[in-house]
Amino acid sequence: MLATNKRAFFDYEILETLEAGLVLSGPEVKAAKLAHISLKGTYITFRGQEACITNMDISRYKPAGPMPDYEPTRSRKILLRKRQIAYLREKSLEKGLTIIPLEVYTKGHLIKVKIGLGRGKKQYDKRETIKKRDIQKEIRRTLKNPKF
Repeated sequence: MLATNKRAFFDYEILETLEAGLVLSGPEVKAAKLAHISLKGTYITFRGQEACITNMDISRYKPAGPMPDYEPTRSRKILLRKRQIAYLREKSLEKGLTIIPLEVYTKGHLIKVKIGLGRGKKQYDKRETIKKRDIQKEIRRTLKNPKF
């Protein structure tokens, strides 16, 4: 696993996930494999018949030397089948649904992105998630250090 979008799991209820390929240049691949990648604030957009990941930050690969025209947050193409793109485009037009990248990972020598179809959580759902997380943390702490 190279990068995870932890905020996505907190802000969205993930309804469905898909695996997609990611189009990167050579130095970007090397930087991504060193985990110099951030999914904070990323989302999926559509341009014509293509899907793109927008606002994904891949830091410059330092050993590649100076790259004056390198833009770390440029839009990158996602490799999906036409049917999957049409399905996701249709779902993104529904009220309340968003397409967001969840993880970036390697599969063999390829770099893949796991994208999710999510519905935004309400504030009370987020509070409930925090409460459950705190209860689980307390249970683990108690089981680790029993007082008897």
